[in-house]
Amino acid sequence: MKNMLLASLAVAAGFLAIPGSADAHHGYAAFDTKSVVTFKGTVTDFHFVNPHCVVEFDIQDDKGQVQSWKGELSSSSHLAPRGWTAATLQPGDQITIAGYRAKNGAPSIWVTKIALASGQELKLDGGN
Repeated sequence: MKNMLLASLAVAAGFLAIPGSADAHHGYAAFDTKSVVTFKGTVTDFHFVNPHCVVEFDIQDDKGQVQSWKGELSSSSHLAPRGWTAATLQPGDQITIAGYRAKNGAPSIWVTKIALASGQELKLDGGN
């Protein structure tokens, strides 16, 4: 009986710890959500994985120098019902991508919009 009580308390404590961890993971603390940056670039790689998909892309800066960037998206399990697959973005695809830039100055954004060269906007959530 004592072991059963201890096991129940341990499980309850574990469940209480989970919500705080989940909120910390899904926050946008690393990104500046007060301003959106937009780039035209070329896809170099696309990772259709969990917990977050990542599109790697190159842009040219004002001086013509190539810069490599990463755009973080939601999970593949979130994007798949919106029509995404591992082949949605291919190396060489021309894209326009917008999002919140990393606060630490890293060449990284949390993607809020992405469109193909044809103008087709790819669905990121139920609202667009």
